[in-house]
Amino acid sequence: MSSPDTAGISIALDQNEFLAEGASVVDAVLTVTTGPELTAVATPPPRLEILIIDCSGSMGHQRKFENARTATRAALDEIPDGTAFAIIEGTEAARMIYPTGALSAPADRTNRTAAKRALDRLRPDGGTAMGSWLALARQVAAGHPGAQAHAILLTDGKNEHETPEQLATELDRAEGLFVCDCRGVGADWAAADLHKISSKLSGGADIVADPKDLAADFAAMMRSSAARVIPELTLRVWTPAGARVRMVKQVAPVLEDLTGRRTDTGAQVGDYPLSSWAAEEREYHLQIELEPAAPGREKLAGRLSVLAGEDVLGQGLVRAVWTTDSTLSTRISTRVAHYTGQVELAQAVREGLAARRDGDVSTATAKLRRAVELAAASGHESTAKLLRTVVEVDEKDGTVKLRGQVSAADELALDIRSTKTTRLRSEGS
Repeated sequence: MSSPDTAGISIALDQNEFLAEGASVVDAVLTVTTGPELTAVATPPPRLEILIIDCSGSMGHQRKFENARTATRAALDEIPDGTAFAIIEGTEAARMIYPTGALSAPADRTNRTAAKRALDRLRPDGGTAMGSWLALARQVAAGHPGAQAHAILLTDGKNEHETPEQLATELDRAEGLFVCDCRGVGADWAAADLHKISSKLSGGADIVADPKDLAADFAAMMRSSAARVIPELTLRVWTPAGARVRMVKQVAPVLEDLTGRRTDTGAQVGDYPLSSWAAEEREYHLQIELEPAAPGREKLAGRLSVLAGEDVLGQGLVRAVWTTDSTLSTRISTRVAHYTGQVELAQAVREGLAARRDGDVSTATAKLRRAVELAAASGHESTAKLLRTVVEVDEKDGTVKLRGQVSAADELALDIRSTKTTRLRSEGS
């Protein structure tokens, strides 16, 4: 079902409402599309851009630091005039590069020039403690209440100078204060670190294998950030008494688990933050558990509302109908099946690569074989291509075996891009 287009936003819900006798879980995929009409009338809050640059000693190799400075200059040139910005130097500690003595400066010709001069004075030296970098970014964001804050974090190494617990604690503190896109340059960083940061802080993560490509990537990220003129939207889920939400996941364009971000706002009502938007489409997979009813009975399992502030922009209803007709109850929504497979694909890639790193050839082969099968079934051509850099696939019988030699960059690319999904445009496609 779909809601009418309201002020440039449309809401569509896809599900199979029929459940077998005794079944208690209903699935649905919610598609939210925002159009240029909504972006044209949106009044965005003040904006804040934070650039976090790894300045550890390893950045001095392979011209990474020189290209990181060039990329930061390119990003500065893309920040719209009047936008507050700050640049943070990251080593085993964090230091404000620009401005000094203030939390931010407005983007204009004078401040851009001064910031670029400050970049010229930097030299790579020291270690890597990303939690401390995020702590300073959090302080900057906290000094701009109500601002739409976005950060870019660049690193070339592993988070070796603090404990995983320190990073996790800082991520908990920073969650909701700013969005953070992460980039790993070269091939000596850990995908797990960037997955943790980007997932917790609602951003994206990717590899830039060749440092020369950093400038174009930074400029593109800054343009994408500037296009998000729609302030944060919220998904509000109402369920009847006796029912509960088991899961809320963004499934396109990237996988992001929102279940733990719920805020209870009333009896049987919970809100899930959806971050800021440009003109775009995102999809969400929800699972709701409720008390089974007798065959032939129908229940309203949930009411889904997309809000801007307290204004409802669109709604969809999740229904459950119990039946003894197996042809109805075993029919799976194409969209639900597609995105369930995408989640399994990402998990198979992660587990397969972890087993490979641990030397568990049997588990790695089995997991990556399953990933190859899922990528083919879902039409995920980009992941299928990346998988072939790690495994050999016999086109005759479909057997899979691990490659003996795999470049670190190829393995990182497969790992960090495993959460990107392909969309299903129409039923049966």
